[in-house]
Amino acid sequence: MSRTVAEVMVETLVTAGARRCYGLPGDTLNHFTDAMRKSDLRFVHVRHEEAGAFAAGADALLTGQLALCAGSCGPGSLHFINGLFESHRNRAPVVLIASQIIRDELGFDFPQEVDFKAVYASGSVFCEEVRTPEVAQRMTAMAAQAALTKRGVAVLIVPADVSGAATPKASGGFAVHNTRPVTRPNDIELDRIAAAINAGGKVAIYGGSGCEQAHAEVLALAERLKAPIAHTSRAKDFLEPDNPFNVGMTGIFGTEGGYGALMECDTLLLLGCDFAWRQYYPAKATIIQVDIDGTHLGRRHAVDIGVVGDIKPTIDALLPRLTPREDRGFLDKALERAAKADGQLEKRTVAGRGGLIHPQYLTETIAKHAAPDAVVTADGGSPMVWALRHWPANGHNRTVISLSHGTMANAMPQALGAQVAFPGRQVIALSGDGGLAMLMGDLLTTIQEELPIKVVVFNNSSLAFVELEMKVEGLLDSYTDLKNPDFGRVAEACGLWGRRVEKAEDLDAAVQAWLAAPGPALLDVVTDPHELVMPPKVEAGQLFGMALYTAKGTLSGRMGEVAQLLTDAVAP
Repeated sequence: MSRTVAEVMVETLVTAGARRCYGLPGDTLNHFTDAMRKSDLRFVHVRHEEAGAFAAGADALLTGQLALCAGSCGPGSLHFINGLFESHRNRAPVVLIASQIIRDELGFDFPQEVDFKAVYASGSVFCEEVRTPEVAQRMTAMAAQAALTKRGVAVLIVPADVSGAATPKASGGFAVHNTRPVTRPNDIELDRIAAAINAGGKVAIYGGSGCEQAHAEVLALAERLKAPIAHTSRAKDFLEPDNPFNVGMTGIFGTEGGYGALMECDTLLLLGCDFAWRQYYPAKATIIQVDIDGTHLGRRHAVDIGVVGDIKPTIDALLPRLTPREDRGFLDKALERAAKADGQLEKRTVAGRGGLIHPQYLTETIAKHAAPDAVVTADGGSPMVWALRHWPANGHNRTVISLSHGTMANAMPQALGAQVAFPGRQVIALSGDGGLAMLMGDLLTTIQEELPIKVVVFNNSSLAFVELEMKVEGLLDSYTDLKNPDFGRVAEACGLWGRRVEKAEDLDAAVQAWLAAPGPALLDVVTDPHELVMPPKVEAGQLFGMALYTAKGTLSGRMGEVAQLLTDAVAP
């Protein structure tokens, strides 16, 4: 009995490791949904395709396995775009089945016709149309292989008449080869790196997500060189735990600890790190970069030595070439500075004036009661800053945040995908009020798919991060106010456990009840609207901008807001 193209494609994707597909059914997708119904794939029915793309990306990122999205023609598959760009920039192996109108109508401006290749080509590692039944399995295998080996999104555009067609018997036999090569620099390059390090004075290490499998090796390198370890936001889960050399993050989300170590070093080792902000690199240090992608070498800041390699085998080969150091002066100074910076952060993790709830206090209260292996997602904007600064990584929990793409509305949908992938783990979404409102309809997915995620809303009635950006530029904040509902009551109307907290003294008990709720639950927390996200170093231009804001705010009759901002800026 012959099989349809859709059935063969689904079988190929399952063989490649796919276990879950996120999306909405629709006309041109009907043959695929029928094929999935008869397969081992779980179809996760979301309410908006963008949420499905976020969920699939979190699933793939955390498991390392292929995750799928599938949508109908035109607006259906077009709705995935923002979530898939997020997944692609997170290097998550996702395959989108973008179903298309029948081939005979393509090019005639037929209703719901969209050129998906033009749309998705810049945000994918593979984007092709399955034009005939004969190439369907081959094209599917190549898409899955590209997503897994290049780590990104692959798009298969499938006209409806192709997906329902019979597959020729002679068209099969193509398999997905998911390889994991080990790469390190050659001996000459390693000798050159070692010579530069041995000749250098104060050495600092800056680790990125490329250090995911190299925790022990990076620590061994730091011990050999008596070097502080700063890390990117992406590397928080991998380098922060059990690390006596850790001085934290740098960049706007970081602290003085990481910033100072990098600015004062003579030699900087960039390990699997592609940090984008040039002003946070040292101006005069010798910079050595190791990255698995040769196109990343020197693209953010000029480097003196750039080599291609996986971090773990590269360090293993480099260590015997390095002269052990005994002087801990630079390291101890960096650790002392980091401890002082962490102490400054801790001063905001208490109840605020008159029962106000600092968002930092909220974050640390949740972290205190969360499961040790919880998966935590955070919305773009201030929630991600509080998660990065105040949620401790312990080597068992995981953090999923939109860092490269910087989108809003990612936390709750990514929590959906994490919970589907790990049904036995606690999954917590730190959502902004603006972010949750964007895709709030997918709270219904928690009920339909029985996903017990815990959503907390940082409800400050504003687009707080946008507001801060305006103030730093010396502008009056405009159009950032939000008139929010009681999100707890909204959640209850959807079938979730819901509650609202307005006073700090009620927070601890409410968090415990929320985390203990047996199904999906939402906690709406009214947080201090004037809380500032302070970078590790305040530039003169930022000070000037804030001064302009205070002057404009006073002249515009907003003296109360200005006074509150200044109080928070200098409060201990």
